[in-house]
Amino acid sequence: MSNQITLWVNGETRSCSSQTLLPDLLQQFGFNPRLVAVEYNGEILHRQFWPETQMQPGDRLEIVTIVGGG
Repeated sequence: MSNQITLWVNGETRSCSSQTLLPDLLQQFGFNPRLVAVEYNGEILHRQFWPETQMQPGDRLEIVTIVGGG
């Protein structure tokens, strides 16, 4: 039995372990957790909840990178 689950990240299907927490997922997919905002299943997820947010099959995430400049 596989422990991989499928979820949607920025409109694309992606896979991860069923035990993956959000900060680990961000790093696994190459995002710097300090420089992103995350919409989790249609709601902006406040950073304080990231460490306790475990990925579930079918979750939908929109990850936006914060870009500075002028």
